[in-house]
Amino acid sequence: QVQLVESGGGLVQAGGSLRLSCAASGRTFSSYTMGWFRQGPGKEREFVADISWSGDYTYYADAVKGRFTISRDNAKNTVYLQMNSLKPEDTAVYYCAATALFASTRVIDFASWGQGTQVTVSS
Repeated sequence: QVQLVESGGGLVQAGGSLRLSCAASGRTFSSYTMGWFRQGPGKEREFVADISWSGDYTYYADAVKGRFTISRDNAKNTVYLQMNSLKPEDTAVYYCAATALFASTRVIDFASWGQGTQVTVSS
């Protein structure tokens, strides 16, 4: 497993942007598919995006497609989530996670999780 630490959350107005980072420890980071999930108030944790170990494959939830971009830098053991055109409904705690699978949108498939970072979008 890898240890994950998210950063970059905060308060932003609707239409604004934020960039989340997730730093991983461990020499095997480049072998994991990385994902971002979020959990809004009173809601279940939901898939946002994932990226394969090489970065060649990405997949997005419909709710964020065209607004969010996931990327990774294996040399820095870091995965990013660029969030543009933010909406109040994007308000949530955002988590990064790692899976040994090539790709997944399911919480249960991700074995390693960060502590989360709060994103609040005001209207």
